[in-house]
Amino acid sequence: MSQREQNKFFETLKRYERKFESKELEDYKMLLKRHKDDEDLDKLSMERLKKLYYKYYMNREKKNYDNLFNLPSENKENSENDI
Repeated sequence: MSQREQNKFFETLKRYERKFESKELEDYKMLLKRHKDDEDLDKLSMERLKKLYYKYYMNREKKNYDNLFNLPSENKENSENDI
C-alpha cells in the first residue's frame, strides 16, 4: 500500500473518530501513531484500517435531497394542468 492511499484512509477516517467503538478507537490510534512515524502499514494493519474505512465511510447513509428540488419538466406539466 502506498503512502498516498494510506494517507487518504486516515484523512477520511479522521471525521469519524467520535463514532468508533472503544476497541476500534484504540486500534485506530495505534495505526495513526504508526502513520505519523512515516511507517508503512503491513498487510494485516492495512486490512484493519480498510475495515474501519468501509464500515464508517462507505456504508454511511446517503441523504436524498431530490424532493427539495423541482425539475423543469415537472414545472411545465404543473403549469399546463393549471390552465
